[in-house]
Amino acid sequence: MAENGTLVAGFVLVGFQLQAELQLGLFFVFLALYLVTMGGNLGMIVLIHSDPRLQTPMYFFLTHLSLLDIRYSSVIVPQLLETLGADKKDITYERCASQFFFFTLCASTECFLLAVMAYDRYVAVCKPLLYVTAMTPQTRVGLVAGAYAGAMANSVVRTGCTFSISFCKSNRVDFFFCDLPPLLKLAYSDTRPREHIIYLSAFLVIATSISVILTSYLFVIRAILKIRTAGGKAKTFSTCASHMTAVALFFGTLIFIYLKGNMGKSLGEDKIVSVFYTVVIPMLNPMIYSLRNKEVKKAVKRMFNRMRVSQAE
Repeated sequence: MAENGTLVAGFVLVGFQLQAELQLGLFFVFLALYLVTMGGNLGMIVLIHSDPRLQTPMYFFLTHLSLLDIRYSSVIVPQLLETLGADKKDITYERCASQFFFFTLCASTECFLLAVMAYDRYVAVCKPLLYVTAMTPQTRVGLVAGAYAGAMANSVVRTGCTFSISFCKSNRVDFFFCDLPPLLKLAYSDTRPREHIIYLSAFLVIATSISVILTSYLFVIRAILKIRTAGGKAKTFSTCASHMTAVALFFGTLIFIYLKGNMGKSLGEDKIVSVFYTVVIPMLNPMIYSLRNKEVKKAVKRMFNRMRVSQAE
């Protein structure tokens, strides 16, 4: 442990501080969740690319969401498994900064990408005659690139501000990855000026994304209410339900962690919530989009039918 006045060259990830038996059990739980995440998201990508009926803007964005969830989970879980399985808690300063950067990049990109997907649903439901011309391949690529560009800017600002702080009190990070609240607790100097920039950056990302999502879905709901037939309302709503569920889960946990008044004061509580949005949500997303989406269900059936035919031949 570093003493006051001695700069920290590396960190120790405290993790969950459990008995050896429980820690080993937790290792296998997280390993299983990670494998399901990889399999589910890769399966979604393969399904979309192999089915001609899913070659639409909505599923183009869903492909990128699955790719993002693979990266998102891979930034956190391998380090967590290393800590639990090999009991290797040391992490270098550079690796900690890299993990923080890519975690912020993935989380910010997911915020923007979910907003892009909400805008896509708005155009599809409210401007159906313009949908094909509005969501051209160039437009789709531009929207995804914009999501990554905005996330990159946020990640550079947050990482630069966080790791320009002097960490001299201790090198023990009371968390399972390099996240902002536990790192700020190690700061030796006054962090308030940098914290204001960091929190403002996070607020802008979340507020901008939520504003686009809420505005888009207000128009979508108004358009659904104008549909006269119950079947038409149900069909239109079903195309948005899975995305609305994913949005509620992701932003609900982000807001709880980053915008609550007592951020960082209850790290035990924060650990549980952070596990949910860094490990569980990337695993749930392909399930949400497959179980609550009739088109994906039909595509899965078509894929299995093709497999049976090929085996019979």
